[in-house]
Amino acid sequence: MSTKRYYVLLNENSGTAHALGLTKEKLSEMFEANGLEATIDADSSRSMSDRIEGALSSDAEVVVAAGGDGTITALAGAMIGSEKDLAILPLGTFNAVAKDLHLPLDLPSAVAALGSGTSQRIDAAEVNGRIFLQKVVIGLIPGLAAGREHLRGRETAMAKLGFMRYFFRRLARAKRMAVVIEPSNGARRVERVQAMAVACNAYDEGLGKFFSRKSLDRGTLTLYVLKRFTARDFVRLVTGMFIGRWRDDEALSMESVKEVTIDTRNTLIKVMFDGEVETFQTPLKFTIRPKALSVIVPAEAEATAVAA
Repeated sequence: MSTKRYYVLLNENSGTAHALGLTKEKLSEMFEANGLEATIDADSSRSMSDRIEGALSSDAEVVVAAGGDGTITALAGAMIGSEKDLAILPLGTFNAVAKDLHLPLDLPSAVAALGSGTSQRIDAAEVNGRIFLQKVVIGLIPGLAAGREHLRGRETAMAKLGFMRYFFRRLARAKRMAVVIEPSNGARRVERVQAMAVACNAYDEGLGKFFSRKSLDRGTLTLYVLKRFTARDFVRLVTGMFIGRWRDDEALSMESVKEVTIDTRNTLIKVMFDGEVETFQTPLKFTIRPKALSVIVPAEAEATAVAA
């Protein structure tokens, strides 16, 4: 039985939480069943910043993000430099960070794992003062992601077919954009791209691995550049990811950097920020924050990370 105190920020509107009908009372019962002392904050009438401030000022040693990747990113950004540990109950649609940390994806197992979990330090990345844990994407992809948002709440076959038509129509009409790339370890250059991403660490190849990272503490950013992205490129890249051979794709280039600045002719630009479409002011200044965040992981995951 863990003697730690937990402060849980519950997003009842996140994908899995909504589907499960999860409430503050139900989650509290799960913690009690595992002998864990927890304060559950499910007050959606307050701003997330106010709720996070309350969590960080509490006497809890562990602050738990019970929600999707957006909730996790928001909380992680506030916990850089904190003495508290971040824990995750994966309640989103994709749960990318939870998968990278090898956390249980079903809620009862995730709660139970908290009691025996250990702390592990991982990297965080920063763009224009904002912390992210996965990647920031610019170019064609944010527009496609915005179109995907229209499917929320209506996952019918007709809606999905409509999105696929929209997706391939956007690919056919997409134009390349000029970007200025200035890495800390290289020369300033101008490229015309369809899309590009800056990731915290690097995505690994492997059979069936889609945007999966084995290590979250390499202390580097990875810059991915797609100079073109046609329907044929899309099919080839997806196939390459499925069979575990995509890094050498002809449309893609990669490089590791500690810092990089990306600029465009537009003052404001749409980006996909850890899965959420947002507007940022250019230039975009990226840097890596090595082992800046302490997270709770299952004991076996920590042992695997040490062995690696």
